[in-house]
Parts: sequence; structure tokens; C-alpha cells
Amino acid sequence: MPRTTVRAIIYKWRKHGTVENLPRSDRPTKITPRAQQQLLQEVTKDPTITSKELQASLASIKVSVHDSTIRKRLGKNGLHGRVPRRKPLLNKKNIKARLSFARKHLDDAQDLWENTLWTDETKIELFGRSVSHYVWRKSNTAFQRKNIIPTVKYGGGSVMVWGCFAASGPGRLAVINGTMKSAVYQKILKENVRPSVFDLKLKRTWVLQQYSDPSYGKRLIAVVAAKGGPTSY
Repeated sequence: MPRTTVRAIIYKWRKHGTVENLPRSDRPTKITPRAQQQLLQEVTKDPTITSKELQASLASIKVSVHDSTIRKRLGKNGLHGRVPRRKPLLNKKNIKARLSFARKHLDDAQDLWENTLWTDETKIELFGRSVSHYVWRKSNTAFQRKNIIPTVKYGGGSVMVWGCFAASGPGRLAVINGTMKSAVYQKILKENVRPSVFDLKLKRTWVLQQYSDPSYGKRLIAVVAAKGGPTSY
């Protein structure tokens, strides 16, 4: 062992009473309390703001830091960049209807939900998401309205599909070619509803739940033909 190392060990023991590695002090932060407050205000106001935009915002108050420093400081405050959940765009009427449905069926028996077939249509983008998004959020806030990306149905560059599922698993899936008219909808239900009920082993008292989309119009008649009576939500 080199003499310099021995001398350093003896010196540390005499000064600190230990030869263990001592905790190092962190480098002084470049983000002032005022800058931190501005960061938190910006992120609270707009969770989708980027670290580069935050960097420019701090530059306006003459605070120059790397964007990685901004990300670290937000992380210390419990805010992390996360891919936002994509959920249907809901207006006040939609929200009110869903809350009403949930309250109405709050005390329904478990057996009802185990024998319910849920159906809906959705759009699938053919080439994936065109733009990547991130939001700054804390844990357990993924489904807050400001932290999600609202989606709307029907658009270009995509394919429409009809699908269903139950508590026991997913049912059949059907691709919708062209406009969803009554005849097309009846054909989809005829070819997929009852086979899915059989595959998922639902009881004879099974219930069909269908999303009441405004574009459905008189297609509810097709549901009646397939089941005998729909329960819309």
C-alpha cells in the first residue's frame, strides 16, 4: 500500500474518528426557490409542457440550466414525465350519464356483471401514434382529466373495429368496412354476439351492454333482434 494512502487513512481517523467514506455534499443547485416555484406553476397549469419549454421559461427570469436539471428538480417534487392515458373525449353530458349509470347499478349483484357482454366500436390507427406525448404528473393521478389525452372516434388513416368482452375475457372482433349502417350492424351482431356468449360461457340470462353513441340511430333495432332488448349505457 502506498505511503500516501496510509497517511491519508491516519489523517482521516484523527480528524473524523473513522476510515469509512464520508458523505459528500451535493453541488449547489442552480435553480433558485423562485425558479422552482415558477417550474411548479407552469407544470400545474399545463402538464404537457416540455422540459425545453420550461428551460426557455426559466431563461426569461435569467436562470440558465440544462433541461436534465429541470427534469431532476421536478422529480424531487414528485413530478415525473409519463406517457398519458388515452381516453374518450367526454363532455359534461357524457360525464353526467356515466355517473348516473354507475350510481344506478352500484348495488347490483356480482352475478349480473359476470354475465354481461359489453360491446363497442373503436378506431385503430394503422401506423401507430403519429406523435409522442408526455405529461408531468404525480403518482396515482393518471386518470385526472388534465393528465389524459382525449380521443375522438372516426377519422382518417385508421380502421374501425367492433369488439366485445365479458368478465371472463375478450369476445370476437369484427372489422367494419365502410359506413356502419343498420344492415352492416345487424350482420356483425348476428355473426359475433351469440358466438361470443357461447365462447365466454355466459349464462342464459346474459345481458348485452351497448354504448349509446349518437351515430347509432335506429341500429338499436339490430340489438333487439340479437338479444331481445338492449341495456344501453
